[in-house]
Amino acid sequence: MAIPTTDSLYTPAPARIAKIQTLTAMEKLFTIELPRGQTLGHAPGQFVEVSLFGVGEAPISITSSPSRSNGTFELCVRQVGDVTRALHTLGEGALIGLRGPFGHGFPLDEFKGKDILFAPGGLGLAPARSVINQVLDHRRDFARVIILYGAKTPGELLFKDELAAWSKRDDVEFFVTVDRGDENWKGNVGVITTLFPKVAVSPRNTIAITIGPPVMYRFVLMELLGKGIPDDQIWLSLERRMKCGVGKCGHCQINHLYCCQQGPAFNYAQIRGIEEAI
Repeated sequence: MAIPTTDSLYTPAPARIAKIQTLTAMEKLFTIELPRGQTLGHAPGQFVEVSLFGVGEAPISITSSPSRSNGTFELCVRQVGDVTRALHTLGEGALIGLRGPFGHGFPLDEFKGKDILFAPGGLGLAPARSVINQVLDHRRDFARVIILYGAKTPGELLFKDELAAWSKRDDVEFFVTVDRGDENWKGNVGVITTLFPKVAVSPRNTIAITIGPPVMYRFVLMELLGKGIPDDQIWLSLERRMKCGVGKCGHCQINHLYCCQQGPAFNYAQIRGIEEAI
């Protein structure tokens, strides 16, 4: 696990917003700097707690890969609550509070030599991007890389420049879909599961990683299991369950699991039988 940004799990460290980019009408990308050039030291799939004094605190997944830290890290933030709406009003140079990184990410060392199938949906691309770029930056360590990405509309697609770059790589198999197209959309129309028939996999040599809204998991899991991928080679993130980050509030507890401490990255064998609680 990475070293926390402060000596206490409960005390936020000051951090500065170095850059802000608007991605969609609802999402912005924040580049964050820690004091004294400190490195976050996160693993792909971990999250941090962002606090705004006088407003509150919210858990947010890290979207940048450790391989591209350069003394900063990135958070893709959708404005959906008090903290995230307030964060969207801040400008570059503003200070925020930070705790973390927390949780267990994806064990990429165990995936080396395997085919990697990514299937993020909607905002799930934000945490998946951390894993995708880490894999691409160590491309020789892995076999096939397949990315299936779905969003509701073309206007809700995240990281459009990177999507275009992935689509042009000859060492990546990239497919994208939207639930509803517009007059300019020329690609696939349909939910993310409509992309699965486009790819054949070698089940025993494939690691699948899916991140997205809980309603998506049921159908994506059916597709992955239908392709014969073993339960313990299907990985997903329960990052939407996070709250305090340190196992005290109980918000993330599902039966015997504390997602913030044992996850948020789990393989399906670890959570099989509790899908209805996700």
